[in-house]
Amino acid sequence: MNRITRIAVGAAGAAALLTAPVPAFAAATGADTATVTTCKYSLQAGLATYACADVTGSSIVIYGKIGLAGPPDGPVSWQTLYTNLSAEVVGGNSLGSVSGSTAFHSTAVRVDGFTATAPCGSTVRATFSVQGNGPFGTRPVVEVPVTC
Repeated sequence: MNRITRIAVGAAGAAALLTAPVPAFAAATGADTATVTTCKYSLQAGLATYACADVTGSSIVIYGKIGLAGPPDGPVSWQTLYTNLSAEVVGGNSLGSVSGSTAFHSTAVRVDGFTATAPCGSTVRATFSVQGNGPFGTRPVVEVPVTC
């Protein structure tokens, strides 16, 4: 086999390996279990903050994101931010909360929260609070429907 033929065969084999798992995964998860991601934005501690929820069926993943609100005026120093993520079923029970500290410099950071289950047809409200060097600001609050 010449060099070009070997490269072509290798590329075809690699393409076959990369595409084979996709149909198997799609069949295993089902076509009706799409994940819907919703985030709401606010300014807190002089930073852009987001409360986010990924809804897949009745399962909800709650998390926050922190980033710069705009281009910095000068060098960005490290900050320790104190965060709290909480979620509840609107008109119902708490789904949980998690607090902690997050080191932030100049690149966006995801603050992992928790996974919960909510009844089909309900609405989940998630709140993300961040305290740091800047003014407290308004907490982002996201409300998502749970459609199963």
